[in-house]
Amino acid sequence: MSSPAPTAEHPPVVGQLSTLDRFLPVWIGVAMAAGLLLGRMVPGLNTALEKINVDGISLPIALGLLVMMYPVLAKVRYDRLGTVTGDRALLLGSLVLNWVLGPALMFALAWIFLPDLPEYRTGLIIVGLARCIAMVIIWNDLACGDREAAAVLVALNSVFQVVMFAVLGWFYLSILPGWLGLEQTTIETSPWQIARSVLIFLGIPLLAGYLSRRIGERAKGRAWYEATFLPRIGPWALYGLLFTIVILFALQGADHFAPLGRRTDRVAPVGVLRGDVGRRVPAGSGHGPGVRAHHHAGVHRGGQQLRARHRGRDRHVRRHVGPGPGRRRRAADRGAGAGRPGVRVTCPPQAIPGKGGVMSTPSVLFVCVKNGGKSQMAAGLMRRAAGGAVEVHSAGTRPGSAVNGLSAEALAEVGVDITGETPKAIDPELLARVDLVVTLGREAVVEVPDGTRLVNWDTDEPSERGVDGIERMRLVRDDIARRVAELADEFARRG
Repeated sequence: MSSPAPTAEHPPVVGQLSTLDRFLPVWIGVAMAAGLLLGRMVPGLNTALEKINVDGISLPIALGLLVMMYPVLAKVRYDRLGTVTGDRALLLGSLVLNWVLGPALMFALAWIFLPDLPEYRTGLIIVGLARCIAMVIIWNDLACGDREAAAVLVALNSVFQVVMFAVLGWFYLSILPGWLGLEQTTIETSPWQIARSVLIFLGIPLLAGYLSRRIGERAKGRAWYEATFLPRIGPWALYGLLFTIVILFALQGADHFAPLGRRTDRVAPVGVLRGDVGRRVPAGSGHGPGVRAHHHAGVHRGGQQLRARHRGRDRHVRRHVGPGPGRRRRAADRGAGAGRPGVRVTCPPQAIPGKGGVMSTPSVLFVCVKNGGKSQMAAGLMRRAAGGAVEVHSAGTRPGSAVNGLSAEALAEVGVDITGETPKAIDPELLARVDLVVTLGREAVVEVPDGTRLVNWDTDEPSERGVDGIERMRLVRDDIARRVAELADEFARRG
């Protein structure tokens, strides 16, 4: 059946779109590329962005998502929601698709294509349990879909996720694999953390949209609200989307340039069957436009502490999943980056375009006594050497009050700036989730959890040979730089 020919009254669909909408795929591609390049070319950018958070929720990403969702929710005619809530067939169909067929399909895909990659497999299964909010609303609006139906269905599935996420995670990661004789994984999560994420990333823009329409229509009338106000704020939805994409990809820029060969044979078939170009499946499951699979098994999702533990192992993982359950040797026996470091989440599942944005990133914690000299030098040198491909931290067993001036001067000579760093104590939660702990010198003593690799660098001590001052620090720097380079190479080979 052919479509009617365009006329003066009914111009072609493309002609009705603004420049921003018409070239949206181009702008998304540009935003992705810009984020990747920023993350790759600006040293320490991902680390700096990750520090801008409140209780694990990234503020830049939260800002972008809220700006993205508000204009769309401001368009909803809330006085018509009753017609949607009364459509039981629509509501039931959405629940069946999202919570019966979706998780089952992702479970099947995970075991068909990723049977030998437990971290990736677990992440993919959890992707099937995390409903998207932001992009459902955005794409529905771009397609001129029923905004009222979209708002109701998103709210319904978000509430259902609060109740069922942990239950279905337990079923698909532990119970069903046990029935089928497959490897089992456990997951622990707090319904309150999921509810908080829903309240922030759906509740705030939903309330803002409702109040905007209620106040705007009362003050100026519906005609003014829809003909004048909405067109003014409408473009901000896509501005927020593009900003969020840049931030997500900047956070993981270096990782996206990691070797892709071993990922491609897994990504392609799952991506096709998943029916979502935005979903990739490399290192667990992260999301974001084009980054759909990097952060779920054992994830910290915008404040949600999802801790995964493979049966037969003692290691609990926060934000990062360690070596897979099928590998029986402890991580301490295998070296840095052993297995495949799991997954890191940058933002909440409900909020990200496609539910989140993450990459597989090995992590290391450098420790000395005061965290003012050697450990700070090692961290600074590793950030430069790894270029964002390694998550780097430093701490002290008895932290001092400031970074050693000579240490900072010695590093400045080779282009590394640590003057903005401050000594800090060891964070027990950080200690529990990093892949590798490196102590520098002979005085720092750290007890690490089972499954975490611990090594000591007995660094050069020129003062024992009568060398002091800046000359001493240069020799210490060079010794640490050599060790850091070797460790960075090891991470790269195993990554």
